[in-house]
Amino acid sequence: MEREDADAAAGVTKLKAVSACIGMAVFYVAILYSPTLILRLPPPNSYTSFLTRRFICAAVSSIVSLIVSSLILPITGWEASSLLRVYGIRMDHIWQSLVYPLLLTSFMYSGSFALKFLSMLQTSREYLDSGGNLSVACVKSISLMIVDWVVSTASCMSSWRNYFVAPITEELVFRACMIPLLLCGGFSTYTVIFLCPVFFSLAHMNHLLEFYLQRNYSLLKACQVVGFQLVYTVIFGAYASFLLIRTGHLTAPLIAHIFCNFMGLPVIHSGRSGMVSLVFVIGVVSFSKLLFPLTTPRLYNHEGDNCSCCHRYCSWS
Repeated sequence: MEREDADAAAGVTKLKAVSACIGMAVFYVAILYSPTLILRLPPPNSYTSFLTRRFICAAVSSIVSLIVSSLILPITGWEASSLLRVYGIRMDHIWQSLVYPLLLTSFMYSGSFALKFLSMLQTSREYLDSGGNLSVACVKSISLMIVDWVVSTASCMSSWRNYFVAPITEELVFRACMIPLLLCGGFSTYTVIFLCPVFFSLAHMNHLLEFYLQRNYSLLKACQVVGFQLVYTVIFGAYASFLLIRTGHLTAPLIAHIFCNFMGLPVIHSGRSGMVSLVFVIGVVSFSKLLFPLTTPRLYNHEGDNCSCCHRYCSWS
């Protein structure tokens, strides 16, 4: 606490931290509409052009947020490695930050994996009953289908948005920039974990207008859809914030974000089999039991690391 108070006295107050976070959240959303509203550019003539503009705007927002937060934070060394470490951007312990958070997050999708396995099992049975066999040609056909899926996904702009641009820019702004500010501002660890997702959810409020005005949803339906999105983003945001604070590695929440975007909502129940619900419960229990062991700070950091106010993992065993 003495270190936190000293850092806060160095210039980062709770009011300044919260104000900066609100400003970054608003800017992240507002800049998406700047090409048309501010720059007066003509509306995009294709979906690809529309997403390209948004990719550029999100990148600009991320860079601006990184610069603004670096000017507010009490950073003593401006070497590239030291500066990047403030945001959790590191190359050391990279495989731990990829494997452990991915494994941990996958437990929440145990029901989804079980349902997929049952579907594959049923499909294979129907194929064999119809006289098919698992020949080399069949295996080759499945392999080609997988390759075609990878190629089509890589060439799809929506895939780039969901699996790369959105996760990277959102984790940079809403985790890498905001969490150090809130921690150095003197907020407690769990306050930051649950406060940071509030700013993250605010960035999704623009969806209300998009659903209501552009997709012609009724106001009630638009509120229901956006309300569900806000709840989901708060829950995931808290988990992602926990991962960054606990590990000190931005790769941890980033890989979890990409994986969740790829998987969608976890399957909790299926009318096809009660086994899906049972496996889901087992996954939730496993997730709860392994949440702290798989995010132990010593797995991701050296004991001799120099810590500042934004490195709360140093005092979190």
